[in-house]
Amino acid sequence: MKRRLRPGLILAYLVLGLVLLYTITPFLWMIFTSLKSDKEAVTIPPTLWPKEPTLEAYIQILLWGNFPIWFLNSTIISLGTALLSTAIGSFAGYGFSRFSFRGRATLIGIILSSQMLPGVLLVGPYFKMLSTVELYNTYPGLILAFTAITLPFSTWMLKGFIDSVPEELDDAALIDGCTPLGAYLKVILPLIAPGMVATIIFAFLLAWGDLLWVLVLTSGEKMTTVTLGLTRLVTQFRIIWPQLMAGSMIGALPPLILYLLLQNYLVEGLTAGAVKE
Repeated sequence: MKRRLRPGLILAYLVLGLVLLYTITPFLWMIFTSLKSDKEAVTIPPTLWPKEPTLEAYIQILLWGNFPIWFLNSTIISLGTALLSTAIGSFAGYGFSRFSFRGRATLIGIILSSQMLPGVLLVGPYFKMLSTVELYNTYPGLILAFTAITLPFSTWMLKGFIDSVPEELDDAALIDGCTPLGAYLKVILPLIAPGMVATIIFAFLLAWGDLLWVLVLTSGEKMTTVTLGLTRLVTQFRIIWPQLMAGSMIGALPPLILYLLLQNYLVEGLTAGAVKE
């Protein structure tokens, strides 16, 4: 039997279509602008589809300045932050989940409350600390700074995954001769892999797209990232739109590729525990 479309269902599809159009329009405009010439990009009235599509903006952005170095810096900083934050967060989550100690609830509350502080209030103290220990304008300094931002979320998220693993598995591993660390590495870690993937993606995206912290905690071309470098295409008298959009497209590729490769783990991680057995 053919199912009739109810007015409510039609309205839902209409709303979803409008939301999709609203979401995807800026990305389409970015792609089309990156394929235009400098002259066409500032033409009034503007054109949606480029009259003579060209890859000149991509060639210029790759050859102009130090874009490959910016890309490398962003990759090193983002990967370092994602891996370090996830590793430390998993150990912290395991400790909070499996061990009882004095002040445990208070410490968990402090970690959670730290997420309420906006990053703009913390960037000044971090600038002072990194300058004092001579880590200003270095990879370790930026990785540690971003890790401090993402670590509370990583700890809380991974603690939730570890809580969902029955403690009987730990007991069985201990009976077989494992230490608590061995039980974590051999039993718990493989079971919380989806949660770790979701945490890695979160930390990577935060570090990759940041501008304020990189602007304050670096100087010169040595440690410039993609986000900071692209802001230099916005000059006092002119905005180089095709190159800016082309650089943005190239800069969006690593997060997109990371998500496509790990999307199954990400969905599994985000939905784990939604259905209680």
